[in-house]
Amino acid sequence: MEILGIGNAIVDVICKVDDKFISQNDLSKGNMKLIFEENEFRKLLTNLKIEKTISGGSVANSIVGLSQLGNKVGFIGKISDDEFGEKYEDGLKKENVQYIYFKKKEKLPTGTCLILITPDSERTMCTYLGTAGMINEENINADAIKSSKITFLEGYLWDEGEPKKAFDKAINNSNKSAMSLSDKFCVDRHKPHFLELVKKKLDITFANEEEIMSLINAKNFNEVINFGKQIKKLLIITRGAKGAISIDENNVCEIGVKKKLNIVDLTGAGDLFAAGYLHGHINNFSQQECLEKGTEMSSKIIQKIGARI
Repeated sequence: MEILGIGNAIVDVICKVDDKFISQNDLSKGNMKLIFEENEFRKLLTNLKIEKTISGGSVANSIVGLSQLGNKVGFIGKISDDEFGEKYEDGLKKENVQYIYFKKKEKLPTGTCLILITPDSERTMCTYLGTAGMINEENINADAIKSSKITFLEGYLWDEGEPKKAFDKAINNSNKSAMSLSDKFCVDRHKPHFLELVKKKLDITFANEEEIMSLINAKNFNEVINFGKQIKKLLIITRGAKGAISIDENNVCEIGVKKKLNIVDLTGAGDLFAAGYLHGHINNFSQQECLEKGTEMSSKIIQKIGARI
């Protein structure tokens, strides 16, 4: 297998809302809120029209993108043996992703993410992790990791206790490990741990500008470039309208964004960028070509609703 993803197995439930809905429910636009009670999640969903449901989760979106580009990929993520769990597994298998997890009835239901799209195409997420957040080291198939060229993890998955043990097992058994920092709130919550991972354990890190600036408490972007050179690992940063940049020791490569796109939904832009970049990386593209493939994939996805091309 070329790339094995490990992440939160979450069913995306996509709905269109106005800005008023965001403010009335005390949500932070463009960010992700974790919901800990199933009832609170159901209440939010009550008056909304569901546009579509997709087998999601950040790394799962990337893995599907990689499969669509013709790569042999797999995914590990915890679900329950319930209606959403069945939909999740079927959704991945339809995309030719090897799903390396045996589901059983869990105490908590399969994880769900409510993706709220406002008229400006921003997406605000409310995530009820359910059993996805209960992943442990027993759920991690070491043989599958050892037989993969790259293991791709998400920052969303990292948490104290059992998920951290699962994360450590994955990294320790990996031939090469990559991770997405996922979200600024995620970075702020786990800053010392994430910094340790990026500097010492990961081979490849994906981040957006806000996340990496927060991680290293940078005052300007030059500090980010210097940090990238110092760690002697591969650091890839998406910068919104400014494009993207990759830093591999002293090799710094930049790319602009594609113009005149009909942007309808930013869901999955970072996930599909990572898919494009990793596709290039695994197929020995140059840094520039990897950035181009990442930009091509993210440009396609933001012109559609949801995180599937």
